[in-house]
Amino acid sequence: MFEFCTDPATLPQWQWFACYLTTATHFAFYRSFLMVMLLLAITAPIALALGLGGAMAVRSRIWPVSWLGKGYVNIVRGVPDIVFFMFVPIALGQGIEWVFHQIQCPDWDQPIRQGNDFIVCREAKVPGVNAPAWVRDVYAFSMAVVAFALVFGAFAANTLYGAMQAVPKAQIETAEAYGMTRGQAFRRIVLPQMWVYAIPGLSNIWQILIKATPLLFLLGLQDAVYWARELGGQKTSLYTYPHPDWRVWYFLVLLCFYLFLTWASERTFGRLNDRLSRGQATAAGERQRKAAT
Repeated sequence: MFEFCTDPATLPQWQWFACYLTTATHFAFYRSFLMVMLLLAITAPIALALGLGGAMAVRSRIWPVSWLGKGYVNIVRGVPDIVFFMFVPIALGQGIEWVFHQIQCPDWDQPIRQGNDFIVCREAKVPGVNAPAWVRDVYAFSMAVVAFALVFGAFAANTLYGAMQAVPKAQIETAEAYGMTRGQAFRRIVLPQMWVYAIPGLSNIWQILIKATPLLFLLGLQDAVYWARELGGQKTSLYTYPHPDWRVWYFLVLLCFYLFLTWASERTFGRLNDRLSRGQATAAGERQRKAAT
């Protein structure tokens, strides 16, 4: 990056570090932090939407819908997360390729499944055989979003269902006595008030989601943990390490990053909880009333 980096071995210490920390691999390491933030920014609202839909399905009086919601929540919560992170991208990817295979290659005369292999025609490959690297990265990232959203959407559904049940039933009965339908009472009474009960649980799910992002490497993405391990352990002729292994320093950077992220999240959820608790018949609302007097 700098002109004086042509021969790093002859540089003083500060210039050596300036050259070392601005190599192409280090910029990939820095971009991996942005990828983690992007994953969180995209996955969180999708998981929350899935959670809200799942909670409403569990609460539904239509038994097939309720059965479907309970099945989704219980199955995902009962299976280790890592199984879903491995299964969803493989199953979804093969399903997409199977559909494209039926469309693009109707004359294919060989079985798609041959032992442990899943073989489709060249035109049905997703992403395409000649797809550039960025397309493959976007595809892998999209699969990661789907896997994370499905897993954490189930946890959010369980939390939101509990929050819906925590809203006093007397308020719902009063609303219905005044002529509201069950749907109107849900939208006007339950939905606005349930968030104050759901925030503590959603905060915990968000923190777990943050801690789960290092599992991106399972989906073939070069995340921050991958680069910390690679950069900390590699040896090159241009940058001879004064220490035999620098992984401890790279993982210390990751430690600071995740601690700062969880600290900022905790403060944000705390302020959101205080705002939603104003005027509510909860412990937090009661504390605010006592503090005001």
